[in-house]
Amino acid sequence: MKVLIISNYKDAYNSVRPEGELFIGLQKQGLALTIMTQREAPFIPNFLKAGIRIINFQPTKKISWANIQFIRKELQSGQYDILHLFNSKAISNGNFAAIGLPVKVLVYRGVIGGSSWYNPNAYLKHLHPRVDGITAVSIAVQSYLQKQVWGTKNKVTQFYKGQNLDWYKKIQPLDLSTIQLSKKEFIVSCIANNRTWKGINYLIESTAFLPPTLPIHFLLIGRKMDTPKNLNLINKSPYKNKIHLLGYRKDVVNILAASSVYIQPSNEDKEGLGKAILEAMSLGIPPIVTNTGGPPEFVEDGVSGLVIPSRNPKEIAAAILKIYEDNSFRISLGEQAKAVITNQMSLKNSIIALQKIYKSVGRNSK
Repeated sequence: MKVLIISNYKDAYNSVRPEGELFIGLQKQGLALTIMTQREAPFIPNFLKAGIRIINFQPTKKISWANIQFIRKELQSGQYDILHLFNSKAISNGNFAAIGLPVKVLVYRGVIGGSSWYNPNAYLKHLHPRVDGITAVSIAVQSYLQKQVWGTKNKVTQFYKGQNLDWYKKIQPLDLSTIQLSKKEFIVSCIANNRTWKGINYLIESTAFLPPTLPIHFLLIGRKMDTPKNLNLINKSPYKNKIHLLGYRKDVVNILAASSVYIQPSNEDKEGLGKAILEAMSLGIPPIVTNTGGPPEFVEDGVSGLVIPSRNPKEIAAAILKIYEDNSFRISLGEQAKAVITNQMSLKNSIIALQKIYKSVGRNSK
């Protein structure tokens, strides 16, 4: 089976690794993969070593005749069975490139929302009539999309982007002295690009419900954490000197390894999976997540982490305090979190799941 994949690998190495290793695993299973992406991306040597063909190309506009023609030419010459599109520009251009060709088109969705049947823009992407199937990153995303598609709900399938604990065995925790902290501090980390639905404001507000003298420090990692709203909330917080805005970092895994707990305070049902949550769990760092979106599918409350109501600063503070006050509980949560990765969210399981999807689509093309 020949598969053409269009995806973006310019992000940090660890961020793209689950998807990249997934494709390497499929190549080893006998599929013939070609990937259109940026050749200078750090992960590319891994693809080449695995025998995956790389085409140095990434769509530059939402709709571009030149991009469409480039993809179409490759589809025609390569005689692919499946075209799998992983980002917005790849999807909109790839859909049009495949019109009239026998290739099966799969499109990926990693978040909840934005693809509703009443949104005209969705018909350029996930609801385009050329799309043969949608692959969702979690059951929550799958359930959302099944309410939007026309016809059979089986058009939407699901696979997790799994992890491998071996990736984390040699990860060194961040030297906290580089950010003027010590190993004695209790570190609560949160990694996100600060969108409104990420709930960062609720995390900051939660500090008002913690005893003010505790050695708890908050590391907020990601773009646009320093918004006027966040800075105003931090200035009012009794923990204002213990909330650290680190901006975008490429060493997030090292920061996670130095953390006591990880928190994802999402306040809307948009969180598809949460890569940072899985990375924390792989390192044995217990997660605190809200009861929204995909994370509750793999974080069991009181067993492999804590699941709390969204939009509730008091509950966030109570969860942090519960773990802070009981180190044995914290260690137990971390051990069970790693077990979840091994048993439920492993790379091996992901390879099996996506291979099954590809085979099903291939059978339907006969």
